[in-house]
Amino acid sequence: MYKADDGQINLAEFMSPFGELDPKNRWVQIANIIPWTKYEKKYADQFCENNGARAIRFRMVMGTLIIKQKTGHSDEEVLQDILENPYMQFLIGLHEFTKTPPFAPSSITNFRKYVTAEMTNEINEELFRAESKKKKRDDSDEGGGSGGPVSESKDNAQQAQPAETKNAGELILDATCAPAYIKYLTDINLLNEAREKLEGMIDVLHPRGYATDKPRTYRQKARQAYLRFVKNRKPRKGAIRKATGQQLRFVKRDLKHVERMIEKFGTKGLSNNQKQWLETIRKLFTQQQSMYGMKTHSVENRIVSIGQPHVRPIVRGKANASTEFGAKVSASLVNGYGFVDKIGWDAYNEEALLIPAVEKYKECYGFYPIAVQADKLFRNRENLAYCKARGIRLSGPRLGRPPKETDKAVIRQERADSAKRNAIEGKFGEGKTGYGLDRIMARLIDSSETVIAMSFFCMNLTHRLRVLLRLLHFSLERLFWRPKLIFMGFLSSTYNSVGKRGNLQ
Repeated sequence: MYKADDGQINLAEFMSPFGELDPKNRWVQIANIIPWTKYEKKYADQFCENNGARAIRFRMVMGTLIIKQKTGHSDEEVLQDILENPYMQFLIGLHEFTKTPPFAPSSITNFRKYVTAEMTNEINEELFRAESKKKKRDDSDEGGGSGGPVSESKDNAQQAQPAETKNAGELILDATCAPAYIKYLTDINLLNEAREKLEGMIDVLHPRGYATDKPRTYRQKARQAYLRFVKNRKPRKGAIRKATGQQLRFVKRDLKHVERMIEKFGTKGLSNNQKQWLETIRKLFTQQQSMYGMKTHSVENRIVSIGQPHVRPIVRGKANASTEFGAKVSASLVNGYGFVDKIGWDAYNEEALLIPAVEKYKECYGFYPIAVQADKLFRNRENLAYCKARGIRLSGPRLGRPPKETDKAVIRQERADSAKRNAIEGKFGEGKTGYGLDRIMARLIDSSETVIAMSFFCMNLTHRLRVLLRLLHFSLERLFWRPKLIFMGFLSSTYNSVGKRGNLQ
């Protein structure tokens, strides 16, 4: 059951034993940025009107997820932070300071199911796309011409686009990987984990009357063989293959016993997790047996974690990690705000996302960008033809052999484009160092995607607070320093004029 709430709370009416709350506090400003009432109905549509206990309000759910993402604490620690901080309690919609937990720590897991990645991205788009649009309109009214976060000179703009188009702003595109929190991948570890889980299933199913004696699993010998291998710090290829074959045979024997038990008595004794593990282990055994027989280490849709079978290896080719295990995230950056274009658990080619991203830019702002800053991967013939037809400059070198004589202006333009593209790399670095994008702790697909979307949403909130701080600083500077500068300029001009008259005399 869900009872709608407008979510609006007056700061002056919040009852706190510590006195009045500071309106400049970051949590108060975040609460003022988000229009809670606007998204209350979308959130309420997930619940029944007259069935079950009353659901938690949208502001409390969304505010808690924001606090968790910005602090990086565990679910239990987030609840303790809320109980200790009146500003956080104001953010989640409480009317007075309380020492009683408003919800259980385990409820935060359900919060990530209620506020999905699609809902978070929609809120992110509506809030900060509109902010970017307003910024572009203000720049256009001031006569900036190009608008957007990074503008070019008039000469470069005229060279990059035809005279009849009215492109404005710049779009930055790139992709990264959000690694999942899983064990380091080795075939031996995966097979050993599968064997242990199968042995647990046999222990559960055997008392149901499968056989008088428990089936032989040789678990002690399998464990000794596994430990003997992992203690070898630098095993050779022969030792690795021998250990893999041993674990495959142990898994095959245990899997047969479990299949026979299930065929006779069903899966009623198994938990939901064990049922999911069994399906994953079947696929894992088939893949590992195929790779062992073909003497290879790659297979399509390879399983790298039994607990998270949706995670796939993403080959990035980076210096610190050539292969990462997690979700591949394509994002766009406009005016300092980041937006998620696609989250995929399978490796995909992000160059196909350029045209949809540019069309979305056109749909949101009413015009195409002057330039699209992206890496070389996006410079295929289709994207180049698309951008050329719309007067958009796609950054990077031209296709084919490099020319014998290079124009210095072209080189300067390429360097400038490369420097501008660093902004989205910095955005990824900000997300991975301060917003949990480097290690996704959630285990389910939907929860993991919500965490990724919340990372970008919280980064945009932080960027918005920085913009407000700069505007406040600029206003104070004009209020207090401009009269002094005018007076100092008057004194300087008077001194110069007196000095000149004295020299003439």
